Amino acid sequence: MTIKEVSEKYGISQDTLRYYERVNVIPKVTRTSGGIRDYQEEDLRWVELALCMRNAGLPIESLIEYQRLFRAGI
Repeated sequence: MTIKEVSEKYGISQDTLRYYERVNVIPKVTRTSGGIRDYQEEDLRWVELALCMRNAGLPIESLIEYQRLFRAGI
């Protein structure tokens, strides 16, 4: 899926999706050979988790820490 499709599917801005990726709330999104974001199922699961946690009131810093711990295998 393109960033536009993901934005429309989840009702969030493309800027928010880019921000989540930039600050490591979600892992780096798969890209095409031309460098365009190409969201896969795994990427969408991370977006869904981030949105769920944000809607529950979890601060961005906690999501960043969770992602860090996840990558470290903790």
